Amino acid sequence: MKTRITELFGIEHPIIQGGMHWVGYAELAAAVSNAGGLGILTALTQPTPEDLAREIARCREMTDKPFGVNLTFLPSFKEPPYPEYIQAIIDGSVKIVETAGRSPEKYMEQLKSAGIKVIHKCTSVRHALKAQRIGCDAVSVDGFECAGHPGEDDIPNFILLPRAAEELTIPFVASGGMADGRSLVAAMALGAEGMNMGTRFLATREAPIHDRVKQTIVDSDELQTRLIMRPLRNTERVLRNRAVDEIIRIEAEKGSDTTIDDIRHLVTGAKGKLVLHEGRMDEAAWSCGMVAGLIHDVPSCDELIDRIMTEAHAIIRERLAGFLGE
Repeated sequence: MKTRITELFGIEHPIIQGGMHWVGYAELAAAVSNAGGLGILTALTQPTPEDLAREIARCREMTDKPFGVNLTFLPSFKEPPYPEYIQAIIDGSVKIVETAGRSPEKYMEQLKSAGIKVIHKCTSVRHALKAQRIGCDAVSVDGFECAGHPGEDDIPNFILLPRAAEELTIPFVASGGMADGRSLVAAMALGAEGMNMGTRFLATREAPIHDRVKQTIVDSDELQTRLIMRPLRNTERVLRNRAVDEIIRIEAEKGSDTTIDDIRHLVTGAKGKLVLHEGRMDEAAWSCGMVAGLIHDVPSCDELIDRIMTEAHAIIRERLAGFLGE
């Protein structure tokens, strides 16, 4: 299946594994790339730029296919050494970067001068247009269904994707609620040229997380996620657990007076690592999309991507063509 996304990134299938904190290691990125998609390492999961350089080298040992690096620009008093992380990406000959969080504009010259293609994650059309203006090659459009941070507009993909198609000239992929061949065909019908999956790739054999996390996703449905940090205007979609229930209680009690300090002990990255790596499921809030309701097994990345593409071709060839009497 050829789209502008497959041509842009030199991949076989228009499927991208989104960057995920404590998950985007070489094992998963290489498995996705070897299966014909685009695997993504997560830069800030690595403690230092030197650690990222080693992880890039490790991924190169596992795949000769294209892979990228996620670089999330965080609102923080102590900013990570982004230029040094970017230099590690450049030195590792990585040619694709997925940016997220704040605008990558400040770093676009460093990225583009090295011949790096940039895809920026956006939760609104206005942000996607800004990404296009500053020179991003593509965008990942995240609907309200997505895991992690869906923005503050609450626009689901059935509206957001065609709106993006109306406004953008650069290619974009759909993110949020993506799980199978139906997702891919629907996203493309709405104007996307591929899809980005996060939660679905958590529930794969190669995902370097605890089996208890994978089974929890399989056992959950679309009703199990909750939105936290809304009073802080930093909304995050997470899977319900005891930590999330406590966050919701605190936010209900404090209302608009809620501060990050009130809930910090339940949302820190270090605590999230305990969930993902040790399977301590109630230790902290952890990102999960509504798409959990469509996840029923834990296949290999190769099995998953092959299944998605087989389903997508069957839908196009049989179901959709059948409506036209062909």
